[in-house]
Amino acid sequence: MKLFSKMLASSAAAVCVLAAVAPANAQVDGRVATADISRAIIGTTALQTAYNQIGTTYSAQIEQRQTKQQELTALLQPFDSNGNGQLDDSEVPAVQSASNFAQIQTLEQEVAGLTNQVNAARVYAVEQILAQYPAAITEVTTQQQIVMVLQPETLQYAAEGADITQLITNSLNAKVPSVAIVPPADWRPSRNGAQIFQEIQQTLLQAQLIQQQQQQAAQPTPAPTGR
Repeated sequence: MKLFSKMLASSAAAVCVLAAVAPANAQVDGRVATADISRAIIGTTALQTAYNQIGTTYSAQIEQRQTKQQELTALLQPFDSNGNGQLDDSEVPAVQSASNFAQIQTLEQEVAGLTNQVNAARVYAVEQILAQYPAAITEVTTQQQIVMVLQPETLQYAAEGADITQLITNSLNAKVPSVAIVPPADWRPSRNGAQIFQEIQQTLLQAQLIQQQQQQAAQPTPAPTGR
């Protein structure tokens, strides 16, 4: 993810700036709604199909990355002196002075390169849908007579029905039924595309963790065995 790390920024910061410069006595005449850009795009058929296609089209890169990541983990494991599953700052010097440091560096570069190939395809898919987001939100807000749309996390309270994320997803489905997954040779990810992709990945990871927790909670507790 080094390719994208420098381009990622928090959308919350922009919201705070806008809130700070807004007039204190501003009046809103009309409906106020919330919408989550990441969830709206995740819900589209185009993105779900694209992610599935990427898993097939880039299966060789994904498998190679998994293999090389396992090799890298095995090489780094002896340096994890506190056993926390990651290298702390105090453990890095030992790695840098190790006899196989060059091999570790090569593996890190190979893992990063393979990761970037797969993620570039995902960002490319996200950007194609994101390009239609302004038109989709304009369509929904016009139909629903909404004058202001905020991110859900900026509100302390919202009445039922205030979230129009699904309506935006429906609009996006009509505007972008499918997307390409192979970026052109001269394509470079935009700042917005990289940011939204990162938010999408975080949302998907959180959903996966919640699902795992629910599955673990649903498992029956083993009955105690007698003597």
